[in-house]
Amino acid sequence: MQTAIQIENLSFCYGDKQVLFDVSMEIPAHQITALIGPSGCGKSTLLRCINRINDRIAGAHISGGSLKIHHIDVMRPDIDLLKLRRQIGMVFQKYNPFPKSIFENVAYGLRIAGMKDKTQLQDTVEKALTNAALWDEVKDRLHASAFGLSGGQQQRLCIARAIANEPEILLMDEPCAALDPLATLKIEELLHSLKSQYTIVIVTHNMAQASRCSDQTAFMYLGNLIEFDKTTKIFSNPSEKKTEQYITGSFG
Repeated sequence: MQTAIQIENLSFCYGDKQVLFDVSMEIPAHQITALIGPSGCGKSTLLRCINRINDRIAGAHISGGSLKIHHIDVMRPDIDLLKLRRQIGMVFQKYNPFPKSIFENVAYGLRIAGMKDKTQLQDTVEKALTNAALWDEVKDRLHASAFGLSGGQQQRLCIARAIANEPEILLMDEPCAALDPLATLKIEELLHSLKSQYTIVIVTHNMAQASRCSDQTAFMYLGNLIEFDKTTKIFSNPSEKKTEQYITGSFG
């Protein structure tokens, strides 16, 4: 399998506090990789290193190692962060639509990127909403407020917004944490349909979700990568005792 994200001996600090320790993994393209582990273990920090969104936090910095996207070092000081973040879409734990219409939520990033042609905008918005399994539910109210959608629909709208610019990678930080079981099921079904187009990395506390959705699973503990393998292996026959203890509920 082609490697999309290559992380080698990555260490990360918030000021003087080190939170990631020599993390190394190769994340394959067009697969779903789940990051699991107890709260505070570094999952979200690692996820946010990939598109360098941690740069926005004062004092936060990579203290060692490397991170490459398709063999390009994204830690280079001359990297174009706007271009990088268009290449890497992100969906957060709490759905966060803009205070705009459904259409304008998806079109916003396209306009920022310079798309002005009205027909092209309409076609691209429709494609993104279709790919996010939302078009049939909203096509007759595109100019209504996004806040009128249910929580699950708002999260799928945020996914549509993230994929509208056709990124190569989609990062998802606990995307179902605020959703009910039915909405969660729809998001999980959506992830399976999207992985043929995108490399997906998802942070989740839900062991059943990681088992259902992902192709690979990384277990993290206290800022260290304990084990990274195929999901079937992690959940049926983990190599590390600590992994087995976590997935069986002994701690966490």
